[in-house]
Amino acid sequence: MMFRGLTWDHPRGRHALEAAQAQGGPISWDAQPLEGFESAPIGELCARYDLVVLDHPHLGEALSLGCLRPLDEVFSPEELDAISNRAIGPSMASYVMQGRPWALPLDAATQVMARRPDLVETPPRTWDEVAELSRQTGKVALSLAGPHAFLSFLSVVQAIEPGLNLRNGDRWMANTTAIRAIALLADLAAHSPAAVAALNPIGILEHMSGGNDDVALCPLIYGYVNYAAPSRAVPLAFSDAPRISADGSPGSILGGTGIAISTRCTVNEPLRQHLLWLMSPEVQRGFIPDHDGQPGTREAWLDPRVNSQTGNFFAATAATLEAASIRPRHDGFIAFQAAASATLREGFAADAAPETLAAQIADLFHASHKTEMPA
Repeated sequence: MMFRGLTWDHPRGRHALEAAQAQGGPISWDAQPLEGFESAPIGELCARYDLVVLDHPHLGEALSLGCLRPLDEVFSPEELDAISNRAIGPSMASYVMQGRPWALPLDAATQVMARRPDLVETPPRTWDEVAELSRQTGKVALSLAGPHAFLSFLSVVQAIEPGLNLRNGDRWMANTTAIRAIALLADLAAHSPAAVAALNPIGILEHMSGGNDDVALCPLIYGYVNYAAPSRAVPLAFSDAPRISADGSPGSILGGTGIAISTRCTVNEPLRQHLLWLMSPEVQRGFIPDHDGQPGTREAWLDPRVNSQTGNFFAATAATLEAASIRPRHDGFIAFQAAASATLREGFAADAAPETLAAQIADLFHASHKTEMPA
């Protein structure tokens, strides 16, 4: 029996899954563009596919629609505990909602720093150092397209206030924190190279690693191991996300992908074993990275062989991933994320006051809840 799966259209998102299919795996994979992965209605996708590779912020919408199968109906507690214990950072925790797991953390990623090592030899450690490099060179880019303006804002917020937990969508940040983060990003946006303003993270990394010298560093961008590969025209170097102070925590918002099972799928034992195989230590350390993938387990991120083939991408950013924060996941978040990003982009272009933008985003957040938030 062959199952139908949907992943996203990038070597990191599809090559390993397609290779697994080619060697006899029970899932036939289609792919959608990154923009679809970030914003396509999850209910529509689950109606057409047995398995869906998704991002954790879609969980609130998916659970409200009842379109995902909880994984504790498919895997034993021991199997789920083993996967959770191996997952790096909050990768597994991001797919747990209402006390139940809804996806397997196949791929781990978070916002990190990317640079041209020939143009910036030593990565800046703090946001003040990033701002100084921006003013000096005009070659520090922000990732602001699509949802990424808001995600960059959230990452700066987490650097300012590392203990802030927004994952359940039942609280918002202090106004002073929001204003400080917006002011920091507005200063950088004013000097960010126009050539990459409309590009998603893949586009920015393609631009940087393609030999274009107008972007030397992007302080917050979702890490893609593929652009550290020696085969690139200019392999990029990746480092931890910036901190507010040198001894602070790197602020970053978790990305990555999980494999979820739709309610239309009738799971059989070959499918169950295949999914366990994808999450196994040997596949996460070997098959996944050997096929352009970005594994979801700590042991793979710290594996010397894996790092030796990828310019130390994994080990150089593992601390940021371990400290990464989980986005709100309430039903209504995806639309809010898009609206908040548009508000920030328009505000930066119009030189709007950070206080004004902070108030607008807070209003959007509270309006995004389809049911009343607890007091």
